[in-house]
Amino acid sequence: MGGKSGIEWTDSSWNPVTGCTKVSAGCAFCYAERLAKRLQMMNPTGKYRNGFKLTLHEKDIELPLSWKEPRTIFVNSMSDLFHEQVPFSFIKRVFDTMEKADWHTFQILTKRPERMQYFTNEYYGEVLPNVWLGTSIEDSKVLHRLAILKKVDAAIRFVSFEPLLGSVGKVNLRGIHWAIVGGESGKYHRPIKKEWIHEIRRQCRKYNVAFFFKQWGGLTSKSGGRTLDGRIYDEYPEVKENLLEVKI
Repeated sequence: MGGKSGIEWTDSSWNPVTGCTKVSAGCAFCYAERLAKRLQMMNPTGKYRNGFKLTLHEKDIELPLSWKEPRTIFVNSMSDLFHEQVPFSFIKRVFDTMEKADWHTFQILTKRPERMQYFTNEYYGEVLPNVWLGTSIEDSKVLHRLAILKKVDAAIRFVSFEPLLGSVGKVNLRGIHWAIVGGESGKYHRPIKKEWIHEIRRQCRKYNVAFFFKQWGGLTSKSGGRTLDGRIYDEYPEVKENLLEVKI
């Protein structure tokens, strides 16, 4: 799980932790859980021998240091780094690796932003310029995660509205630098509506937030394609001379 990623907004994945537990509606048909169980069946004694049970992988903590070419790396695509069962001492070692591997850009998503906030602001106490910190929001019921994320000390804060399961309304994106939107995929995928996406895009324009439309979703992640209103939205935040810009 360290090669090229199939996720459109990143290059690679790095999983020093695998496995997770469900916390909200967006977790119901988790792609990582499905994939972990499939990998367990393919290799019962391999990295995913525990299936989707939360597991720490000591041997993978320094893996990005061996990748010499700069890349964008999604941290824990198969877990949540800020899960309650992951000790802060372990998370610190992950952050230490990201600090050392400063030629890479790291992206961390969590559904537990309160732990992220405490760790970054109180425990670790340092902002790494190459680390982007974000939270996942699937509908208005979990918008409290956004308020917490805004308090996180980070070079770039981002929100993944995926799988988008409902309207989030006129969400205030002040203090956020990047928004990813996507529909659910898989056998039991739930529908996404264009008006929900438009709401988020309008707020991105209002607050100068980079907007990335990942997918419509469907039976597979590629089923509905990535075109929104006749175009592909592949915008990224970019930091130049300490000033945040939107890269389109």
